[in-house]
Amino acid sequence: MKFLYNSGILLFILAVRLLSPFNSKVRLMVKGWKDWEEKLKERAGAGSKNIWVHCASLGEFEQGRPVIEEIRSREPQSRIILSFFSSSGYEIRKNYIGADYVCYLPPDTPGNAERFVKAANPSAVIFVKYEFWNNYISEVRRKSIPLYLISGIFRPGQHFFSWYGGFFRKMLSCFTYIFVQDQKSESLLRSAGINNVTVAGDTRFDRVVEIASSAKDIGALETFRGNARLVLAGSSWPPDEEIIARYIHEHPGAAKWVFAPHEIDESNIKRLEKLLGKSVVRFSEFTEDGEGAEVMIIDNMGMLSSAYRYAYIAVVGGGFGKGIHNVLEPACWGKPVLFGPNHGKFREAVELITEGGGKVFTDYNDFRESLNIWLSDIESYRKAARSAGEYVKTNSGATATILKQIL
Repeated sequence: MKFLYNSGILLFILAVRLLSPFNSKVRLMVKGWKDWEEKLKERAGAGSKNIWVHCASLGEFEQGRPVIEEIRSREPQSRIILSFFSSSGYEIRKNYIGADYVCYLPPDTPGNAERFVKAANPSAVIFVKYEFWNNYISEVRRKSIPLYLISGIFRPGQHFFSWYGGFFRKMLSCFTYIFVQDQKSESLLRSAGINNVTVAGDTRFDRVVEIASSAKDIGALETFRGNARLVLAGSSWPPDEEIIARYIHEHPGAAKWVFAPHEIDESNIKRLEKLLGKSVVRFSEFTEDGEGAEVMIIDNMGMLSSAYRYAYIAVVGGGFGKGIHNVLEPACWGKPVLFGPNHGKFREAVELITEGGGKVFTDYNDFRESLNIWLSDIESYRKAARSAGEYVKTNSGATATILKQIL
């Protein structure tokens, strides 16, 4: 199996290099691999206490971020080396000030693993959620460096738990400690003979609480909202927007509306404006003269998590595509959340429904019914809002559990 694994890595490298002239993301990855060893040696800092944190992409980074920043706070003398597999993570966070060096992880060959670990010289290694690279893991274990997995989540269908999974289970046995999000994951690991595991929860809860505590006031949203109830559609996609737009057209004056679309290029903003066909104002062009508008479109990035505080109800997009976006950001403000049907792989969404702080809609009729209840029945609304906020509060604290073991 090890031979097949290493052969697969070589084929992956070949495929990436062949694709790089035709795909911008792949091209960025190949560029990021260039001269990686020299750069790492230069930035790692000889004789320093280094902690290496690896994330697959941006989502995993957000889960690892609370741990990184708490380590930085408690041990400012330590140097953080942050690696990414994907360009979508690296390119967005390559200037992240919480790390001393941010890089792409070179392909998982035995030689790269040996050279990377030697150059990074970590005193501890943290993998986030579900990155399992055999040669890196084996090299860290060979050098007796503490290795941790945080915010892990496991499912019965994964190869670790299959009849042919011995090779993959061996990787799990190399971890000094594994912190998982839920009891099911812990039970699966123990059934496979992995006992150095504990349920710490999901560090994303800590992250959204931290974001909320430092959120900035957005005066334009407060002015636009006025005394009306505001429904905010965050990270929306066309299927979400079409359903919401129909409700706006059929229920004039029911609320004020803010859209923060996932894509903010000019063509998409114009498409959304045409779809809404109402009194629409862009955030970038808003003045007090526009407070009478019924709909606002946020045409910038980075303010959504703070914007949720001004909502009465949140609608989180993506549920008619690959999957919903972050439902914890509005929930931490105590806002009831609506989202589309593709949410089954998102534990927090499933649990938010169970707790009463979230509802799913599969079509326009579902959306209309759920929204009407929360807009018309104040007791139902208050119960949902309270459940959403308490759900986040109850599940926060994973970072403290993890760092108690690591530090």
